[in-house]
Amino acid sequence: MWDLVLGDRRINSLRLVAPMLNGTRGIHRLGGAVVPEGNQKKERTMLQFLTNHFYDVEALRGYLFQREMSKVHLKNRSFTWLEEQHGPYSAGAFFILKQGGAVKFRDKEWIRPDKYGHFSPEFWNFREVPVEAVDASDCEINYEGLDNLLLLKELQSLSLQRCPHVDDWCLSRLYPLADSLQELSLAGCPRVSERGLACLHHLQNLRRLDISDLPAVSNPGLTQILVEEMLPNCQVVGVDWAEGLKLGPEEQPQDTASPVPA
Repeated sequence: MWDLVLGDRRINSLRLVAPMLNGTRGIHRLGGAVVPEGNQKKERTMLQFLTNHFYDVEALRGYLFQREMSKVHLKNRSFTWLEEQHGPYSAGAFFILKQGGAVKFRDKEWIRPDKYGHFSPEFWNFREVPVEAVDASDCEINYEGLDNLLLLKELQSLSLQRCPHVDDWCLSRLYPLADSLQELSLAGCPRVSERGLACLHHLQNLRRLDISDLPAVSNPGLTQILVEEMLPNCQVVGVDWAEGLKLGPEEQPQDTASPVPA
């Protein structure tokens, strides 16, 4: 009966509400501000674009990654032909310099590339002079590239700080330098873990080892203790021996400021 008496008025109210319900995702829109139609169109356009191109973005990321890896492999190609022409010392030095690192021949000054990657060609004259120190910090040396580095049989000091591609497998290949290597820095290498450090047991002539800032090492303090036992004549630096060690319940510090429960 209410519909018969107020029929015209009810029909008018339904006509006013109906446009508000169309195109909305919930009744809560009725109680709040109405989103402008232009913004709705922009949201739909962006969502549609992301939906249509999501797989294309993934493919692009994969392509860029493979391209970057190809560049890394190209930088780490073998220079055996240089070894035959100029000897192992010059070939190994050329590899490090092309990577952006620095080399020091025995009784010579350090040779470093400039900001454009250019370096003096005088090292080609040092065919018979051993390389005694290499600074390969921030270089993109990987497992394959070590073939060129291991040509330097009389290397005494090696810095691999912050090398992004130096991992545990790379450290397992350093044993040919066991007779000569005395200083090694692995500080900041993100892919070096306890497993790789355990491979350094061959390097018994090491006198200094820097293992600071290794994010893949889960327990730095305990790792330092184990490395020191493994290399008793080596000074292991860069880690606080107590870092990462867990205290027993009886050794936990007590909070004297907190009230004693009744």
